[in-house]
Amino acid sequence: MILAFHKPYGVLSQFTPDGSANRPLAEFGFPKGVYPIGRLDADSEGLLLLSDEARWNLRLLSPANHVEKTYHVLVERLPDESALRQLRDGVVLDGKATLPAGARFLDPQPEFPPRDPPVRFRKNVQDFWIELRLREGRNRQVRRMTAAVGHPTLRLIRVAIGGVRLGSLACGSWRELTSEELHRLAANGL
Repeated sequence: MILAFHKPYGVLSQFTPDGSANRPLAEFGFPKGVYPIGRLDADSEGLLLLSDEARWNLRLLSPANHVEKTYHVLVERLPDESALRQLRDGVVLDGKATLPAGARFLDPQPEFPPRDPPVRFRKNVQDFWIELRLREGRNRQVRRMTAAVGHPTLRLIRVAIGGVRLGSLACGSWRELTSEELHRLAANGL
């Protein structure tokens, strides 16, 4: 079984509390025996997969498989083509370049429900949504990449993993993957 969960802001990608104010996954009524495949930081939102089958962990997280993850990222100021090209070509983090990525300005800009707590608002600095598609998963990679090109991340929502999309799944809700979604994962060599 694989579940898709729309992880809210302020929720850990683990079932046990860590002593912070962040809520653990145990509060969301998942079936017994499932665990998260990968993670999203507590200050990130969006698609998190959970499973009770160990094989999915290896298939979806192994660097050899390069499973694409898609993020919608609210950044400060409008990134120009040069900044987007840098994101596509890779930026240096900890002395090593990131793998080439997909990066584009989202037009039209998506409308997501407001976050609780709200994203900080600055009257003189406009915010814009971009899309990043990554095939690796370094620690806080999206945030570090956008900061490296001069556009700090204000809000981060993972909208897809491989062929599985977040879609209209309500924040804090979960569902089992459809047979079509499982087939898409298998079709990607997984």
